[in-house]
Amino acid sequence: MPHTFYLVPSGPGAGLTSVALGVVRALDNRGIRVAFLKPVGQPGGDDRGPERSTYFVRHTSALEPAVPIPFEEARRLTAAGRSDELLERVMKAYHGTARDADVVIVEGLIDAHETSGEAELNALLVRTLSAEVILVGALGSTPLEEFEARLRFTASQYGGLRGGKVLGAIVNRVRPPEDRSRPSGFGAPPKLDSPLTLPDLAVIGVVPENPELLSYRTSDVARHLGAKLVHEGELNERRVKKIAMLARTVPNLVSTLIAGALLITPGDRTDVVLAVALAALNKVPLAGLILTGNYEIPPRVFELIRPALETGLPILGVATDTWDTAQALSRLTGEIPIDDLERAERVMDFVAKHVDADFMVRHAAAPLEVRLSPAAFCYRLTERARALDRRIVLPEGDEPRTVQAAAICGERGIARCVLLGDPEEIHHVAGAQGVLLPPNVEIVDPREIRARYVSQLVELRKHKGLTPLQAAELLEDNVWLGTMMLARGEVDGLVSGAVHSTANTIRPALQIIKTSPGAKVVSSVFFMCLPEQVVVYGDCAVIPEPDAETLADIAIQSADSATRFGIPARVAMISYSTGESGSGEDVEKVRAATRRARELRPDLALDGPLQYDAAAIPDVARTKAPDSPVAGKATVFVFPDLNTGNTTYKAVQRSAHVVSIGPMLQGLRRPVNDLSRGALIEDIVYTIALTAIQSEEKADPPRA
Repeated sequence: MPHTFYLVPSGPGAGLTSVALGVVRALDNRGIRVAFLKPVGQPGGDDRGPERSTYFVRHTSALEPAVPIPFEEARRLTAAGRSDELLERVMKAYHGTARDADVVIVEGLIDAHETSGEAELNALLVRTLSAEVILVGALGSTPLEEFEARLRFTASQYGGLRGGKVLGAIVNRVRPPEDRSRPSGFGAPPKLDSPLTLPDLAVIGVVPENPELLSYRTSDVARHLGAKLVHEGELNERRVKKIAMLARTVPNLVSTLIAGALLITPGDRTDVVLAVALAALNKVPLAGLILTGNYEIPPRVFELIRPALETGLPILGVATDTWDTAQALSRLTGEIPIDDLERAERVMDFVAKHVDADFMVRHAAAPLEVRLSPAAFCYRLTERARALDRRIVLPEGDEPRTVQAAAICGERGIARCVLLGDPEEIHHVAGAQGVLLPPNVEIVDPREIRARYVSQLVELRKHKGLTPLQAAELLEDNVWLGTMMLARGEVDGLVSGAVHSTANTIRPALQIIKTSPGAKVVSSVFFMCLPEQVVVYGDCAVIPEPDAETLADIAIQSADSATRFGIPARVAMISYSTGESGSGEDVEKVRAATRRARELRPDLALDGPLQYDAAAIPDVARTKAPDSPVAGKATVFVFPDLNTGNTTYKAVQRSAHVVSIGPMLQGLRRPVNDLSRGALIEDIVYTIALTAIQSEEKADPPRA
């Protein structure tokens, strides 16, 4: 029987859904088999679709919680004296959801004011599920004495603070002692001490107030206002951090042109439109511009600002005046829209960082880290990188996503990032993004250090006849410069590729860093975060047509990479044929590679050729390869060529909507990693973490 924690709100605006989702994520990060249940659903705001808590859990994890019973139906059943029927349905949903879970998180009901009976129903469900209660309350600006009185009152419904059902409390929206700007995305304020003075109440979490988590998308604004799209731009990507009405002259409104600002102005203020366009051209990622009064931008002005529109600036048009538009925006709910999974993920991650999951695990006597879910993998990744405290160079130092990722890594202690670039430009990019660079993020001006590496590069490449002039020309490229820093041991790893091609990133490493002892080639792997587990795909990015010997080397490298990152290596050599069922040049190559890999590494669980379904699906494996030690449970998939590997990884990534971390290069003496040019900020953060961990096994510096 799993241990059940029932989350009950204490007072209005507790943020119960956010906290419940964050607790699920925190336990999942620890490798706990966790289940989630919302027994009775309550519509909120403009909800017309599925119950949001259940929807978010289903779409951000591998969990399959039961569909909640609608609140009105539950209330009718209790009012008609049919509580037994209601509770029977709840228990059926509970057991169907819990299955083999160690811990079940149950989200209770909030007091909706316009209805009644929520508190009584919560108490009934707590008894029925034999659950322990965790109180959830939002402190915000509430006086502490009043907040604690609410906690005591809510606890009294479950036997009080001592000797009752109440295990502890999670305090939400606690204001940090000082207000300072932080990078968006993964950045988080430091852990706060508990503000409570109640000696009989364990504090399980203290979640800081974070206005960024309330930032809705410009598309949410457009939907709420029923606005006309003058220019769509990055309507679904831009987020609102501040709203400003622009009625003043241009010199007096420049201070409002900041990252995340949603600007409202009368549609006939072409001077304001031009000022906003200049800000967009100056790399300020504004949330958007709303033109009021049903005016349209004159065609010639529209053509003049077209370069600004190409930066992604959304422009909306409404019929109402500026004041009424601002008033309408003030009524926009802070609840996460059902289609905003990115924001739901950010909320879950933020809350999870501030919940004491270990306390809950110890109390539930649940086994720690029993599986490697995607969340647990990413959690381990950043924790291991943090413990190593590595110095990672980022040659694309003025690229906006790279700057934000470096700030996040510095803020979280994942790595000490070195940004190569013009310091003034980097600070400008950071300011435009609303990012504060922490002290442990270094900015190095390439112009000041290039000369010191010329003779060293000439020495390393003298066998190729490289001249000082040629070396100086190569070092004008920051990737070459960063690679030299890595070669000389001044940094522990390099990450590039947000604007450079894979070839641009790898070529200097191949010529300067060289392959590690025992590796024949440099190849790559992706860590594919499937719903139930993380698996490894190789090689999907580097070697177009490996021969059998090279393919065996890729298999061994990929298995070692999996093991290094906590994934038990069971290697499947993928082909269009399983076992001896097919023939042909391509499948023979896979057979030969399998034999060679077994000769080199008899300790590995490795088999091939296997079709993908035989490698991944137990039922198929029992039919196609019943005697295979790998079939049906493979964790490392080695593809026969780049065409197959790259196509498969992209198909799985896009069609199954899974996160793919990589490509991670393997086989180099020192870690160099490539990014996709479409990489998200979190992709860069995780790649930096991967690079830091790879540096644990770095080889000696290359010799000339």
